[in-house]
Amino acid sequence: MAKSPKISASHEPGGLIVHISGLLPSLSPAEQRVARLVVSDPADAARRTITDLATAAETSEATVIRFCRSVGMDGYPQLRIRLAAEAARRVEPPDARVVGGDIPPGADLAQIIATIAFNDARAVEETAEQLDPAVCEQVVEAIVAAGRIDVYGAGASGFVASDFQQKLHRIGRTAFYFPDVHTALTSAALLGRGDVAVGISHTGTTSDVIEVLEQARARGATTVALTNFPRSPITEVADHVLTTAARETTYRSGAMASRLAQLTVVDCLFVGVAARNRTKARKALEATAEAVRSHRVGAGRRRA
Repeated sequence: MAKSPKISASHEPGGLIVHISGLLPSLSPAEQRVARLVVSDPADAARRTITDLATAAETSEATVIRFCRSVGMDGYPQLRIRLAAEAARRVEPPDARVVGGDIPPGADLAQIIATIAFNDARAVEETAEQLDPAVCEQVVEAIVAAGRIDVYGAGASGFVASDFQQKLHRIGRTAFYFPDVHTALTSAALLGRGDVAVGISHTGTTSDVIEVLEQARARGATTVALTNFPRSPITEVADHVLTTAARETTYRSGAMASRLAQLTVVDCLFVGVAARNRTKARKALEATAEAVRSHRVGAGRRRA
């Protein structure tokens, strides 16, 4: 029997803008135009009448109302109130050259550094703010009780999956990561009840990861999805859904802030698992560190 996924985006301490950003791909094209205006400047959107906002988004007032309902608002008045509150608490970039968190054409290296630092820090902070502790707790409990954990990811998310597998392995958990989809599928086919499968995909639309997670779920394993978008396809094959809050920028294809946001969630899960048996985890970390100690260059040693 299918299990209902638990989506952390419904837990909204991270703020309305983070919530809307996460839902953006699931909106209609017209609603997306409204969403982008709202996300780019909440204060300006809060000052607009519904007619003004509809005109700016090149759509109708009815579409604005549909947008409000799509993101969980009763109507436009509630949206304006929430946007005004969001604008009041919004953290502005410390460097005036960071405009909208994006990198404009012709930016010098100093502006690029300031913008990337701001985007990365914001992704980590907003991910932590919107992360649902209750869902994290359920995932940690499942991993602690698991006989085996498979972690899946492709591209940049694959690096995060590999990092999570390595962390779990270092504290004595039986964990695997398979970068090849065929190997991952054969591994997922051998999972069963009591095992855990974790699929990581920023967009939530990576077919390889979705297929492997679906296979693991069909075998009875508990499935976990880590994605930036709570209504993306990967959530449909997950028992537990954890979300990040990385916003797209000019070079989003480089998977920069999204990777750091994913690593933040992975680190929270890892520490949560390790904390369940601190003595065992500490001994395992000490043993694995000692095993590679001889491969480190000593402080007093000089390279030839």
